[in-house]
Order: sequence, then structure tokens, then C-alpha cells
Amino acid sequence: MHSWIDLFMEQLKATTWPEWLAVILGIAEVLLARANKVWLYPTGIAATLISIFLLLKVALYAESLLNGYYVVMSVYGWYYWVKKQGQPPVKVAYANRREWLITLLIVFVGWGLLYFLLAKFTPSTVPVWDAWISSTAWAGMWLLARRKIENWLLLNISNLFAIPLLYHKNLVMFAMLTLILFVVAIFGYCDWRKIIIKERLTANES
Repeated sequence: MHSWIDLFMEQLKATTWPEWLAVILGIAEVLLARANKVWLYPTGIAATLISIFLLLKVALYAESLLNGYYVVMSVYGWYYWVKKQGQPPVKVAYANRREWLITLLIVFVGWGLLYFLLAKFTPSTVPVWDAWISSTAWAGMWLLARRKIENWLLLNISNLFAIPLLYHKNLVMFAMLTLILFVVAIFGYCDWRKIIIKERLTANES
């Protein structure tokens, strides 16, 4: 146990300022998402651009690609939430059957495709793990962009597997950030569920 603490402290001391900045912006992003604020997107874009650089340095190629996907989906989500001027923002809701089908396709087709690419064309030492984390996060980000409550479930599946992988790759601050995101996502799900219940009660009363 003592050796694990020493290793953690060594990794903490070796943490660079870009990693600290990415972590701070990442925490801000998920707190804004939990609060259902559209500012999560510009904050998230800044965090992911820094993360791409850091993840490429440790050969986590699928995670880097995932962060590139985050940037694209953040731009899409930013537009989708705000929509056109004069139109109401998209409401929080549960995913329908079609959206669940798309979600599962993103997870399993993405997992297989990413594994093939990583195993065939990169020197990745963790292709299965890296691909799974990325594909589940892809699906969660797609659901978040559409303001579906299940996004928290998919993102936490990804977080659960990402924590030990990031620690294994000596990205201790990213591992700590992911642990924080895991906890916040639980509260995020509960908060969004309250929003849905409140909107349903308001609709029934009117």
C-alpha cells in the first residue's frame, strides 16, 4: 500500500501544467453539464484540445481520436442545444427506441472498428481496452448532444474502465479527473431525472 502511495505522489509531482489545465477545464465542463448549462461546450472544447496533445504523447490513440470526436460533437451539441434564434432550447428527455439503437451501434460497431485499427495500424499495447473506453464514450457524448439522460450511464461505463487505464499510462491527474467525473455523473443523472419529473408534473397541471 505504501508503494502505491509513493508512486501516486511521484506521478503527482511529475504532472505538467497542460495536464493541470486540462483537468481544471474538464471538471468545469462536467459541473456545467450537471447544471444543464450550455457553457459546458466551449469549456469542453478547450479541455479536449489539450487532452489530444497529452494522450498522443503516451500512445493512447483511440483516446486521442475520442477527444477529436468530442470537439466535433461539442460543436454539434452547442448548436443543437441553442438551436436557431427564437426557438426554445432542447429539453432533457429519455432516449427513444431509435436513439437506443443508434447508441448500441456506436458502442459495438465503434468498439470493433477501433480495435481493428489500433491492433493493425498502431503500436498500442491496450487496443481492446482503449477501443472499449472510446466507443462507450462516443455513445455517451452523442446522447449528451441530444440532451438524453442516458448519456450519464454510457459516460460512466467509459469512466469506470478509463480510470485504471490512465493510471497504468502514468496519467495520474487524468485518472483522478475521471474518478471525479464518475462521481459527478451519478449526481448529473439524478439532477436530470428531477428535471424530467418536474417538467412532466408541470405538463400534467397545465
